[in-house]
Amino acid sequence: MLIQPIHLVHVQLALTCCWALGCHETASSPDFTLPGDYLLAGLFSLHGDCLQVRCSPQVTLCDRANSFNGHGYHLFQAMRLGVERINNSTTLLPNVTLGYELHDVCSESATVYAVLRMLSRQGTHHVEMQRNLYQYSPKALAVIGPDSTDEAGIAAALLSPFLVPLLLEQIYKVNFLLHGVTVAFDKNGDPLSGYDIIAWDWSGPTWTFRVVGTSIWPPVQLDINKTNIQWHGKDNQVPTSVCTRDCAEGHHRVVVGFYHCCFECVPCEAGTFLNKSDLYNCQPCGREEWSPEASHTCFPRTVVVLTWHEPISWVLLAVNTLLLLLLVGTAGLFAWHLDTPVVRSAGGRLCFLMLGSLAGGSCSLYGFFGEPTLPTCLLRQALFFLGFTIFLSCLTIRSFQLVIIFKFATKVPTSYHAWVRNHGPGLFVTLSSMAQLLICLTWLVRWTPLPTREYRRFPQLVVLECTEAISPGFLLAFTYNGLLSVSAFACSYLGKDLPENYNEAKCVTFSLLLNFVSWITFCTMASIYQGPYLSVINVLAALTSLSGGFSGYFLPKCYVILCRQDLNNTEHFQASIQEYSRRCGST
Repeated sequence: MLIQPIHLVHVQLALTCCWALGCHETASSPDFTLPGDYLLAGLFSLHGDCLQVRCSPQVTLCDRANSFNGHGYHLFQAMRLGVERINNSTTLLPNVTLGYELHDVCSESATVYAVLRMLSRQGTHHVEMQRNLYQYSPKALAVIGPDSTDEAGIAAALLSPFLVPLLLEQIYKVNFLLHGVTVAFDKNGDPLSGYDIIAWDWSGPTWTFRVVGTSIWPPVQLDINKTNIQWHGKDNQVPTSVCTRDCAEGHHRVVVGFYHCCFECVPCEAGTFLNKSDLYNCQPCGREEWSPEASHTCFPRTVVVLTWHEPISWVLLAVNTLLLLLLVGTAGLFAWHLDTPVVRSAGGRLCFLMLGSLAGGSCSLYGFFGEPTLPTCLLRQALFFLGFTIFLSCLTIRSFQLVIIFKFATKVPTSYHAWVRNHGPGLFVTLSSMAQLLICLTWLVRWTPLPTREYRRFPQLVVLECTEAISPGFLLAFTYNGLLSVSAFACSYLGKDLPENYNEAKCVTFSLLLNFVSWITFCTMASIYQGPYLSVINVLAALTSLSGGFSGYFLPKCYVILCRQDLNNTEHFQASIQEYSRRCGST
């Protein structure tokens, strides 16, 4: 339960008024204790201390003749009256009963005894050894008094280890001469002279003490005779002089309260570690290192790159090399059968440009393997897109050329002759390729891909890659090729009713479909997956596009050249054209 501020004001006013009236009435009950839900401790000097000079600690009986202290008695009765008024009030602390336990602290020994009684647990008369004083709950909720400097200092020294500070700011100003010794304190509140270390013995009916050590300065010198110390533990075992046990490895100390020995153990965050030289702060790992949570050391990061010797690299390299060999072999096959109807219908010498562009795109894929360098980052994506643009431009113009020849040459001969006379096919391929070249140059200048070491995505990895794999320049080049693919598909679809030897709508649709699916998959994966093997997905997408273009357009023609020579003759092509003319005439 929390006591509201207004209630505290009422308590203070009640105690103040009681002091002003003098509180000379004697309580009807001689008892010094009152049970309650919450217990308050009162330390008041009802009797005066002995005034003779003492050079060593001494146990003093408080109830002596002619030692009554009227001021302490007034404070004593003021607290009793204040507690009674609070308990009798229906508004100050409703449903809560305050209790008290009052002690006569006429001397140092009485103060020590009273404070230890307050620090004991309810129902006991001693203070148990604790492993964690931060969670210790003493019998008294609060302590009022003592009203003298000597007893207050003693009480503060005993209460402070239990996280109850009695801040004595004025002690820094003390400076006087006592029995020829200057009494003064430094800025930390420590005395400037030496002192004896005293061990009290309360095991019997009388209190005794013995000197177990001395401390003098300057220079600082501490001498302790451990054999004279009787520890309050089993077999005289020395207790651990800390508030909290040591933290586990990888956990740093967060101080709770005023003392460095009282702390909570908090695990170090990932990417940091606890150096034994500083138990209160976690140190960050180096850039090339990583650490899990609650670590006491850092580990080297694993460098991730699509190397040449990985199994997945072997598969991709084998497929790409096979594709490159097929392209070279097809070029040789077409050169050997350059004058045959199949090669001429496929575009003649234009086929070599198409095969060369696919071969250029295939060669660019080798730049994705091994540690990225500036040349590979600049060329691998741009070279692929430029090569595939040339292939799509040739595919588009070849399909458009067939549609012009079979459907519009006789209907608009003037336009057809102007198209042929001005080298329309070559002009289209050149302009289309130059446009993609301009996009790629802008991409390389404006969004220059550079080799980099990526540290942020994976705490335990260093990913070697090129910057901005998916940049605006990449998207522009990809969009341009997408438009060319749509154009090629539209032109091939217009020629779906052409003669069988010239109708390639199905094959072109297949190759373009593979192209669309592969790059849409890559862009989707790149947006949701930023893993170390994004280069593998990129190579797969490019390899699928190149393989689709080659297999959709060139493999059927290679099959006819090698396996169906009966279809690769002028008579067969003439018959196919005549059949198309007859069908068109009948419609």
